[in-house]
Amino acid sequence: MYKELEGFKVKNQFSLTTEDNLEEVCNASEGSGVFLVYDVAEEKELIMVGSTGTIQNDGTLKTKNGGLYDKIVNGHQFAKTGRKYSWPAQMKKEAISRLEVVWYETYNGDTKVIPTFVEAQVLQNFLNKNNKLPRWNVAF
Repeated sequence: MYKELEGFKVKNQFSLTTEDNLEEVCNASEGSGVFLVYDVAEEKELIMVGSTGTIQNDGTLKTKNGGLYDKIVNGHQFAKTGRKYSWPAQMKKEAISRLEVVWYETYNGDTKVIPTFVEAQVLQNFLNKNNKLPRWNVAF
């Protein structure tokens, strides 16, 4: 658990195997925030951090329809196609039996923490500890 993520009240998690349909198992909200993806094969390993939601100059939130749910399910990764297709393919390629996805709303009516700020904090702490980014994060 990353200390940056403590205190966010709206959060949950779900698991994904190659047989699962990401659209069906994803329980993420339509809010804005961050998500962490773990390979939970033998040891729980953080393999990706992502976020959604942009704060505008006037302090308002700009979010795409669908929020965290849409970013996780339809966001592009590994190819110009949604994660609902690319994650199972990548899992097979890397022989990953199960992913655990943990998500947090960081910006809502009660909490006002910029999603990319939290994403950056988690990635910075991972970098400090491992001298690299999680393997599914190409760059930041």
